[in-house]
Amino acid sequence: MSVTLPIYMDHHATTPVDPRVLEAMLPYFSERFGNAASVTHAFGWEAQEAVEKARATIAAALGAEPKEIIFTSGATESDNLALKGAFAAQTGNRDHLIVSAIEHNAVLDTARRLEQQGIRLTVIPVDAAGMVDPQSIRDAITDRTLLVSVMAANNEVGTIQPIREIGHICRERGVYFHTDASQACGKIPLDVQEDAVDLLSLSAHKIYGPKGIGALYVRRYKPRVKLAPLLDGGGHEQGLRSGTLPVPLIVGFARAIELVTAERDSEMARQAGLRDRLMRALLERLDGVRVNGSLESRLPNNLNLAFERVDAEAVLTAIKDVALSSGSACSSAEVEPSHVLKAIGLPDELAQGSIRFGLGRSTTAEEVEYVIDRIVEVVERLRALSPKRPPAPAPLH
Repeated sequence: MSVTLPIYMDHHATTPVDPRVLEAMLPYFSERFGNAASVTHAFGWEAQEAVEKARATIAAALGAEPKEIIFTSGATESDNLALKGAFAAQTGNRDHLIVSAIEHNAVLDTARRLEQQGIRLTVIPVDAAGMVDPQSIRDAITDRTLLVSVMAANNEVGTIQPIREIGHICRERGVYFHTDASQACGKIPLDVQEDAVDLLSLSAHKIYGPKGIGALYVRRYKPRVKLAPLLDGGGHEQGLRSGTLPVPLIVGFARAIELVTAERDSEMARQAGLRDRLMRALLERLDGVRVNGSLESRLPNNLNLAFERVDAEAVLTAIKDVALSSGSACSSAEVEPSHVLKAIGLPDELAQGSIRFGLGRSTTAEEVEYVIDRIVEVVERLRALSPKRPPAPAPLH
C-alpha cells in the first residue's frame, strides 16, 4: 500500500485551498489590486465588479438575493453579528434567545455574553444522536422570543439538524431563525427560502477556500431582518460591516462555493463510501467501540467514534502520521470532555476516548486502509499497556 504521509483527516477543522480557487484569487493580489470602494477609477470598478459577481455566486448557492450576502471575516464573526446585531437593533420588548446545547462556541459564547447583558437564554437539549427536537423549539418560544439559533450540521458528531422544520416553526411564531451552516455548506443542500432561514453563517475555509473570509445571509423580505453593526467606520456592506473588502479572498470564496455546489452529489457519495468502510472496519476489528451521533442523519464525511478503555489524546499522540481530532477540548491545563459529547449523554470516560475523523476531497481508499490499520494497532497497544477495565457487575441477589 502506497500512501503519502502525513495523512490529513481533519477536514472539519479546515481544508486546503483548492488549486482552482487559488488560480482565481491570484490576479487580485497583483494586477487587479483595486479597492472595491474606490468608485472613481477603473481599478476600483474592476474590484467592485469582482466583489458583486462573487456576491451573486454565493447568493445563488443559497437561494438568496445578492444584496442579502454580507461579507465578514468568517463564521465566528457572522454568528456574532447575527445574534448581537439582532438584539441591538430591536426596539421592542423581545429579550429572549433560544440556542441548542451543541452549538459551536461561536454561538454559545455569544449567547452567554448576551445573557450577561440581560438577555434571557434558553438552551435546548438534544437526544442521544445529537438531534434537536423541533417540538422543543416550539415549546420554548414565547411572545418575548426574538431569535432561535440551531446549526445546520454539527462540527463534532456530524448530526444534520431538521432546520427546515425549525425554520417554519419560527416563521409561524414571528421569530428570527439563524443557522450556522459552515459545516453543512457543500455537503448537503441549503436553500434559505425552502428552509425558512432568516440569518445564515458561512466560512470559506471549510469548503476549500481561503481563511479569513466568510459571509452572513441576512433576509431582506418577509421578514426584513434588522441588525445593528458590530463595527463602525465607512459603512461598507450596507452599513453592517465596515472595513475594506478583501477582494482576493472574496473571489476565492465564490469560486470555492461554486465548486463544492457543482461537485457535491458525486463527491459526498464518494466520501460517504470511504467513511462507511472506515467505520465498519474499526467496529469489526476492535471491541468496545461505539459511534457518536446519528447514523441516519449525518454529514457524509463525518465519523466520531468512542473507544472504551483508552484516552483519545494518547491515541492521537501515538499516531503522528495521521491528522485527526480528539473529542475533548483542552481548557487551561485540564482536558475537559467536549460539550457536544456531554450533551448527547456520553459518560466522561467515553467522551475522553472519542476521536473525530473528517474525510475530504483528497482522501483516498488507500489512506483509509492505512488509518484503519494504525488505529487498530495503537488502540490495542495502549489497552495492553494500561488496560482500563469496566466495573464488575453488581452481584445478583
